[in-house]
Amino acid sequence: MRALEPEDLELVYRIENDSELWPSSGSSQHLSRYTVRQYLEQQTSDIYRDGELRLVIETDGKAVGLVDLTSFCPHHLRAEVGIVVLSEYHRHGIASEALRQLTDYATRRLHLCCLYAYVATSNTPAQALFRSLGYQPVGTLQKWIEGRHSATIFQLLLE
Repeated sequence: MRALEPEDLELVYRIENDSELWPSSGSSQHLSRYTVRQYLEQQTSDIYRDGELRLVIETDGKAVGLVDLTSFCPHHLRAEVGIVVLSEYHRHGIASEALRQLTDYATRRLHLCCLYAYVATSNTPAQALFRSLGYQPVGTLQKWIEGRHSATIFQLLLE
């Protein structure tokens, strides 16, 4: 994993404009390349300044996805996790490895005690991913996504 670079424009543009991902991301509109370029230029990769951290997932030198820590709360030592891997790279263990590295970073560098994720109850692959990494389902929110779909909250307590 690595910080965002200007060269990641097309990756971020593709992911942010994939309307199939919008329910999970909370997005509901297309972004222009100009808007994505501005976002990339303004990113500091400083979670304390930005309140979030977005990293690029690479495999064999190719950018294949993004992993995020958002809703960062240094006072309560927690952050929300988000991840997306391009569909052509699914089922290769990439998401698992990225989340393992993110967890290590959150533990050793940020000294967080808790990571959590909201996962659509219909997204069984994502639910299986988080369970396989030790996240525990701690609740279900009805009509949480687009006012229609339920989400399971997964929590990982860090040492």
